[in-house]
Amino acid sequence: MDTMESYRRAQDTFDAVLAAVPADGWDRPSACAEWSVRDVAGHVIWGQRQLRAWATGAELADRSGAPGAPHPRGLASDDPVATWRTARAEALATLDDESLARLVTLPGLGEVPVAGLLPLLVTDQLAHAWDIGHGLGMDVRFAAELVPVAFAWSRQNAVRQPGFFGAELTPPAGADEQTALLAFLGRAAWQPVPA
Repeated sequence: MDTMESYRRAQDTFDAVLAAVPADGWDRPSACAEWSVRDVAGHVIWGQRQLRAWATGAELADRSGAPGAPHPRGLASDDPVATWRTARAEALATLDDESLARLVTLPGLGEVPVAGLLPLLVTDQLAHAWDIGHGLGMDVRFAAELVPVAFAWSRQNAVRQPGFFGAELTPPAGADEQTALLAFLGRAAWQPVPA
């Protein structure tokens, strides 16, 4: 599976989970510490806007949805699904051979082509799809082909500090690859989210 296909499939996973959030679920806790379901949606929407800025060479001054932002819920608006879909479409429309080759400089990662950031976004969208779904009691399953993509990126680039990834956890014996990935990202898929 190529990078763009992995990216689109991760987006589809996030989209399916977001579309399944019940009307009364947006302000419930997610599995992402200190963020509600709406906060997680706002952060991922911000990520699409950041991708668009990277691809076009623009600067995104709004940091309210960046990793570690206190409450990015405002970015999700009153209709998080529609807002996500608009941001997704606008970002995808900017991705072509030229924009994917554009170099951007990121703290901790150095100078990277936009194409090299797509595995980061695959990881982000999968983890946050799970954060939302797990918080709401859904059984979120990733396409098996996406787990190695996210795992490879995470093993090379995981930043373990507040607002990024938590401490690596030890999954239960016999855990599947998705559970192992989530544990690596500091998420205990085998435990319920506190209400």
